[in-house]
Amino acid sequence: MTTTPTTRRRRALAALAGGTILAGSIATHGHAAGRDNSTTTPIKHVVVIFQENITFDHYFATYPVAANPAGEPRFVARDDTPSVNGLSAGLLASNLNKFAPFRLDRAEADTCDQDHNYSDEQKAVDMGLLDKFVQATGKTGLGCRPDGSTVMGYFDGNTVTALWNYAQHYALNDNSFGTTFGPSTPGALNLITGQTHGASIPAGPASSSVIDGTIIGDLDAYLDDCGADAGGTKPSASTVLMAGTNIGDLLNANDVTWGWFQGGFAPTAPAVTTGPDQSPAVCGASHDGHPDVPNPSAADGNTTTPPTDIHGPVADYSAHHEPFMYYPSTRNPHHLPPSSVAMIGKTDQANHQYDIADFWNALDSGHLPAVTFLKAPEYQDGHPGYSDPLSEQTFLVQVINALQESKYWGDTAVFINWDDSDGWYDHVTGPIINRSNTSADFLAGTGNCGTPAATAFEGRCGYGPRIPLLLISPWARENFVDHTTTDQSSMIGFVEENWGLGTVDGATPPPAGQSSFDRLAGPVTAMFDFDDRPRDDRKLILDPATGAVVHHDRD
Repeated sequence: MTTTPTTRRRRALAALAGGTILAGSIATHGHAAGRDNSTTTPIKHVVVIFQENITFDHYFATYPVAANPAGEPRFVARDDTPSVNGLSAGLLASNLNKFAPFRLDRAEADTCDQDHNYSDEQKAVDMGLLDKFVQATGKTGLGCRPDGSTVMGYFDGNTVTALWNYAQHYALNDNSFGTTFGPSTPGALNLITGQTHGASIPAGPASSSVIDGTIIGDLDAYLDDCGADAGGTKPSASTVLMAGTNIGDLLNANDVTWGWFQGGFAPTAPAVTTGPDQSPAVCGASHDGHPDVPNPSAADGNTTTPPTDIHGPVADYSAHHEPFMYYPSTRNPHHLPPSSVAMIGKTDQANHQYDIADFWNALDSGHLPAVTFLKAPEYQDGHPGYSDPLSEQTFLVQVINALQESKYWGDTAVFINWDDSDGWYDHVTGPIINRSNTSADFLAGTGNCGTPAATAFEGRCGYGPRIPLLLISPWARENFVDHTTTDQSSMIGFVEENWGLGTVDGATPPPAGQSSFDRLAGPVTAMFDFDDRPRDDRKLILDPATGAVVHHDRD
């Protein structure tokens, strides 16, 4: 009999739950009994922090060895730190790409955005040779070298210090991939449903971002007041409506509280839905970009004159980063607030879609949902061009410090993952578990990402580029590197198994090539250690500005 990843995941969870902890302890650990707490592991709260646009090599290429130049936060790894599949001396010195990989200094935290198009990411991989990044995805502009070499750049523990410290004390996966190739919207949809097929454009002209009913590019959701069609008042805009089921639908059906919390979701001007002067909500919140991050320097070779100041306003809300808004069952088109703090996570007018401020209100008041998705405001989401790794670090550390100081910490699992590669170089080709032959596919030549099944949904070539995955939890293995093959949908795979929800495409497997990826996803269970009850105060408090350790309970 064939053993599927879903079956392996279920067996892994059962084996972990059957360790030295009694089953009764698992069922009641943490808070009062209820549907939210009927889980197969001690984890009662999952928090997924979904950031923007990096590859594994871009943040962890030389982990755990940092350059440690003077004046930057110092990082020295523990003696027992395991190795990762990073950049070897050979790849650093002799690389098939036009330029060799090189270290980006902390002073170079602000870079330009690279090309992360579905087709161009495949061209960079070049049939597995991984030698066309400069030509296919490299970009120039403020913060990038004029020769296009910046796409080969990577940061180390002197810049992404917090992430390296989290890896030292919790669990890191070095074999996790974007579910498919492509930019933010496909990545966000794969996170919540493992499915990018079922896309239609109800209004506006056709777009190359949708091919054969599959979304491969960035289009805003249909009828989002703060999206491109302004709630339908701009019908000439091409926006996307998704059919099918997502993890929110499964959580609702099983009475498990949940929410998507995103920076800038709360409108600065509410919608007017009655009377003669109706108007959509306006999401006008913004922050100054790159706080405390220096302008790109002329010494970096990207300009010979003082560069444009990078600290102007950045809109907080990005409509194409909000995946639940694409589905009629889970959207909140007018961005209505929750009816009360006590209703956060439950079904009301907000329909589980919230502003990031609602996360803080829920956490502070004791109403944190069982499953929480967090999307930072744009200036802190790590996206090159309008964000950076230092601004991203501030958001991550503030959230994780607060969770560790909360009453929920003892039964919480925090996953940090990213939506796409931004086109940055990575030296690993993921397994292609889903093939596609469309005009947008180029992995193995023009129009070619392998030969799909006759019944397959096209436009879902994947796995895509390698991206990091971290688990931060008192139940995480310590200073551990997991090599299990996983993808963006592995996190909802854990949620599905932990709460017994089933998969988003139902109990019966669909025809070949049509499955949601959560059905196929590798498990994250190797990153956990459920054999011993952890100390609820196993905390690692970091400095949001430097990422340095402020307090560690095991020091």
